[in-house]
Amino acid sequence: MELTLLGTGAPAGLPRPECTCAACATALGPAARAATALLVDGALLLDLTPGAAFAAARAGRSLAGVRQVLLSHPHDGPAVEVPAGLPAPGRVPDGRELALLTGHRVRAMAMDAGGTGYAVTGPDGQRLLYLPPGSAPAGLENGDTGAYDMVVADVLGRPDALARLRAVGAVRPTTDVIAVHLDHDVPPGAEVRRRLAALGARAVPDGTTLVVGAYEEVPDVPRRTLVLGGARSGKSVEAERRMEAFPDVLYVATGGLRGGDTEWTARVTAHRERRPGSWRTTETCDLVPLLAEDGAPLLIDCLSLWLTDAMDAVGAWDDAVWAEGGERALRDRVEELTQAVRGTRRTVVAVSNEVGSGIVPATASGRRYRDELGRLNAAFAGECEHVLLVVAGQAVTLRG
Repeated sequence: MELTLLGTGAPAGLPRPECTCAACATALGPAARAATALLVDGALLLDLTPGAAFAAARAGRSLAGVRQVLLSHPHDGPAVEVPAGLPAPGRVPDGRELALLTGHRVRAMAMDAGGTGYAVTGPDGQRLLYLPPGSAPAGLENGDTGAYDMVVADVLGRPDALARLRAVGAVRPTTDVIAVHLDHDVPPGAEVRRRLAALGARAVPDGTTLVVGAYEEVPDVPRRTLVLGGARSGKSVEAERRMEAFPDVLYVATGGLRGGDTEWTARVTAHRERRPGSWRTTETCDLVPLLAEDGAPLLIDCLSLWLTDAMDAVGAWDDAVWAEGGERALRDRVEELTQAVRGTRRTVVAVSNEVGSGIVPATASGRRYRDELGRLNAAFAGECEHVLLVVAGQAVTLRG
């Protein structure tokens, strides 16, 4: 089964008409995207958009063989003219299946935010799922759908749709996840590719033809990632974003609770409100057992507070204790942690502060903490496939 993406953008396209934002200003040439429309084996058109016939011609395809046109969502704006010879577009009721003379079967899937998703099975048995913009499947249960060879969806707008599909086994490591309905909320180009790759997805230019079931281009999701950054740099947001498309994430908060500290309570509350409701939270600095267990992905926030707890435990703030064995005890704890990271089978994203570029601390204990955090970050990074530095909300790839 072949899929040609006549467009990959949001319903208003990219760039948006009359928009002056940075993303729209740079969405030129190959980076421009028409509203999303899919041509399956030249026989099935999913979403009829303005200029579909010209888009097909530019891609070396024709709409002359289209036997069915299905809409996934209401189209705002002026009515779209149906090209001559094309069947009238329609929508399949949720749960119903449509059989085409070409051997394709199309089943309509209910969405949680309006619109209709379409599961297409080709004559060769390959399976494709197409989701409308801003929507995720509703009411999925284990075994309801089986695994898809390709999913085409609003990955950046609704990453939780992927999480739901992964939770029931509908998306697996070999599933080719293609991001469409791309809008100006995320800058195009390298930043889009980086964010999508972290979710196990990719984007392609308008006019691209893909073979459903060929998974050689599916990006590998890194098992271990370290996200560094200064205060309020956006490092925690970046770490959370990398996990949004995965189910059952365990958020490991190393800061604990601080009774009576209203500022700390406000920080914790802000973090909790950002997380998807399906995530679980545990408050602990005992990371080694968690890394040794099999289980859901871990988001550890943050190593800086883990180090504070470790230094408290070995008496590292006292010069005499530090000299008489505290330093060695802390080194052992860091070594134990990094060995656990090396051996873990779980997907891990860890957050840490990068504090060595600022003012030199005035106290010996402050300088000790700065130095030990630098050593911890370096040791942890050495065991990670991906290392990022977040500056002013922008993630700079250091490794991976």
